[in-house]
Amino acid sequence: MARAWCLTSRPRGLPTPDNFALRDIPDAPLADGQLRVRNRWLSVDPYMRARMNDAKSYAASFQIDQPMTGGAIGEVIESRLDGFAPGDIILHMGGWREGGAIGLELMPRKLPQAALQSGMSPQTFLHNMGLTGGTAWIGLLRIAAAKPGDTIFVSAAAGAVGSAVVQIAKAREMTVIGSAGGAEKCEWVRELGADAAIDYKAGPVLDQLAAALRTLEKPGIDVYFDNVGGEHLDAAFATANDFARFAICGMIDVYNDGRAQEMKYLIRAIPARIRMEGFIYTDQFTDCVDEFYADMGGLIASGAVTMRETVQDGIAAAPEAFLGLFSGDNIGKMLVRL
Repeated sequence: MARAWCLTSRPRGLPTPDNFALRDIPDAPLADGQLRVRNRWLSVDPYMRARMNDAKSYAASFQIDQPMTGGAIGEVIESRLDGFAPGDIILHMGGWREGGAIGLELMPRKLPQAALQSGMSPQTFLHNMGLTGGTAWIGLLRIAAAKPGDTIFVSAAAGAVGSAVVQIAKAREMTVIGSAGGAEKCEWVRELGADAAIDYKAGPVLDQLAAALRTLEKPGIDVYFDNVGGEHLDAAFATANDFARFAICGMIDVYNDGRAQEMKYLIRAIPARIRMEGFIYTDQFTDCVDEFYADMGGLIASGAVTMRETVQDGIAAAPEAFLGLFSGDNIGKMLVRL
């Protein structure tokens, strides 16, 4: 018997614990093409908030009173799926639960033995070697086409995606300005190598970004990596150099209240010839997975890319961990350890 979190009602605004219920999943014999897994690590990510709505999006909505899904690292304890054996450590989408039966619909994939044998922690495939690291790598290098010498502005720079962007950019000799909330997070962003860190809680983002650019003797930004939207996006438009590229990854600032983006300085998109593109990690990942693994694996092995993990323990902590993403409880990647 395993337990899984179910969505019991559609949240209005910020979810509350009342929107979730932890329920038993009855054991059942495995069918052909299934695995039985025991989960070790669960991922909670901001994109899951949109899945709690009953609305068309790039990821299917969670169904009421059904187990939710998300990234997880687990151990195979029984297999009726070719290519998998008991003891295999796998990445899959059967998260929000202690384990149970999963099939190909939850995309099980064995972790590379070479990575595990090198001492890489399995949960790294839930951040720098997985969704968040891949999102950072694709958004910065493919969508924004960032190159050495560029000046990069990244919001939520102390989060899982943003911190990876900072480090990838520095490894490629870019100037980086990161925004984060609070002195501790800003200090960590600087420790990651950022040339400047601004505290969005300390004053208007535009004023602080403009001051950082003056200090760094840069005329403006060449790339904006957006995880926040709102005031940060406005500041990026206001300070963009000609032919700047914006990679729009997320807008956590408005996920829970649905406010429209003001885009006060959108008119600058015309004279500055700004290119702005939204993207989703899965659109491009299959085309560059080998290149990503090789590049990011090398950066991690060299110490150029690291990650801080904010860990909550036990299946009961999953909703609290998820809600913590919206109140800034995490530095780096938020994980649930089982």
